[in-house]
Amino acid sequence: QVQLVESGGGLVQAGGSLRLSCAASGRTFSNYAMGWFRQAPGKEREFVARITASGLSTDYADSVKGRFTISRDNAKNTVYLQMNSLKPEDTAVYYCAADNRRLVVVVRSANQYDYWGQGTQVTVSS
Repeated sequence: QVQLVESGGGLVQAGGSLRLSCAASGRTFSNYAMGWFRQAPGKEREFVARITASGLSTDYADSVKGRFTISRDNAKNTVYLQMNSLKPEDTAVYYCAADNRRLVVVVRSANQYDYWGQGTQVTVSS
């Protein structure tokens, strides 16, 4: 079992930045690839970014590529999502998720992740 707790969400103006954190506890964090997803009201949960267990490889949705950066600190059992140049369409609840396929780079389907956090709200005003 892996417990995940997101933090860092909030209200920001368009063009601004936020850094989300996801703290993990339970099983060995470095055994899991980690992903970020988001869900806007009335929409399905969508993939944002993924990082392999080692942190050496990442994958991004086209909508955030060049603006968002995923990273992890295995010593702190934490994964981050740095979000720059935010747009109103980035408004959503952001979730982190853990996947035990630690070496696989591209996994974009939410139902392939094993553990989920409770989410943190990000609101971008225009």
